[in-house]
Amino acid sequence: MSRKTTVIGLILLILLADQGLKFWIKLNHPTGEVLRVFGWNWFRLHFIENPGMAWGWKFGNEMGKVILTLFRLCAVLIGTWYIGKFIRDKYSMGFLICAALIYAGAAGNLIDSLFYGMIFDKGLHYSTVLHDYIGYTGVAQLGEKGYGAFLHGSVVDMLYFPIVQGNFPSWLPIIGGDPFEFFSPIFNIADASISVGVITLFLFQQKLVKKEEPVSPVTGTTNTNVSDQTQIS
Repeated sequence: MSRKTTVIGLILLILLADQGLKFWIKLNHPTGEVLRVFGWNWFRLHFIENPGMAWGWKFGNEMGKVILTLFRLCAVLIGTWYIGKFIRDKYSMGFLICAALIYAGAAGNLIDSLFYGMIFDKGLHYSTVLHDYIGYTGVAQLGEKGYGAFLHGSVVDMLYFPIVQGNFPSWLPIIGGDPFEFFSPIFNIADASISVGVITLFLFQQKLVKKEEPVSPVTGTTNTNVSDQTQIS
């Protein structure tokens, strides 16, 4: 299998998994609903929508949302060119896989921002009256009239791993007695893909960020000295 085929296949696989899970939870569950996977308390599907960046950060009002989406679009377009360049320059397979993970994650969340406002009838959207984002009740459906315009979709998150829950020791200053939870962020497959790619590159950059050395042709040499006085009888 060629490098190009491997990279494209990995990107498509991540996009299908990411969008498939998002569509399933969006079309079957209301926001805020929590499902325990296999009955485990530490692995849950907690459906929320995110209008901005990671960790729920927002980027101003509707104009800020458009700017953020356009930034994501530019990043994916530039990333498309770089992915092709990395393949042509014969970077290591490990590096290409990390680059594909990051690219697929960025593209997955970009799809939400570009189109979800147009194809779903309900979603987290900005209220010009309240000057803030407001949620919705019930379960969303695919419809001709969406909850927002192009570039105004909210990102769907659902993966939640509250592995450790408790309280900080009371003797700690300021935070003593406050609730503690690890791992509290709610994210999606696209976010996880980006994180795995970035962390792997950071930890193993010396091994991964390199190009394959060209294979030099093997030439044979001889040390045999031929005497000028050699005669053929």
